[in-house]
Amino acid sequence: MNAAQESIAYPDPSALTVLDLSALRFRQASAADAGLLAPLIHEAAQTEFAWLFEAPAAETVAFLQHALAEPMGHFSWQHLRVATLADQPVAVMGVQDGRGGLLNGPYLAMQLMQYFGWRQTAGILRRGLVLQREVPVPQPDQTLIAHCATAPRWRRQGVFGALFQDALGRGLIPVRKGQDIILDVLASNISAMALYRKLGFVTISTRPFAAAGVPDHLFARRMRYRGAPGNGASLAVTGQR
Repeated sequence: MNAAQESIAYPDPSALTVLDLSALRFRQASAADAGLLAPLIHEAAQTEFAWLFEAPAAETVAFLQHALAEPMGHFSWQHLRVATLADQPVAVMGVQDGRGGLLNGPYLAMQLMQYFGWRQTAGILRRGLVLQREVPVPQPDQTLIAHCATAPRWRRQGVFGALFQDALGRGLIPVRKGQDIILDVLASNISAMALYRKLGFVTISTRPFAAAGVPDHLFARRMRYRGAPGNGASLAVTGQR
């Protein structure tokens, strides 16, 4: 666990048989959350980040913390919803409108250039374009759910499901009427796929292998929300990223 997370006085889960989900609160993230969210988001997608950035984990986390605190860009806090205990984030979910974000790409490129320099940024952008063959950017008729993560000590208790259901119930997803709600998950992440299925997602990509140029370990499945048969917020799941 990141040192910043260790300093937070979260309620002790050992005293709880099952987390009382009514103790959770939900809100948009803020720039002040960047220090906690950066290691959380990195840990949830460290396989993808390691290939994309080709940088030490600590350096990638430091960049994410910087980018999360910015008002614009792909990783900006403005795209994130969080579940909190005692106002400290314990789960996060990115929500991106396929009709917007035209400046997110150029802004992200500028952030990378400022942080890593032009030579390393060129490699990151090149690999990013390759990765888009596997996980395409959302289309105008899609709302993309991304950067999904729950703090390790609060997993398998329905926290992310509660966060998703809260956003759904408030009409925050899809961002625009008529959009499909989609997400991408590594095919090897069986527990995450099981969670998303319980929440009402179904697999829509059927390729048996990764796209050209993408390493096999980044083979991903795209999933679309079709509606949950029950109350997803009350699910105690078997695992999640």
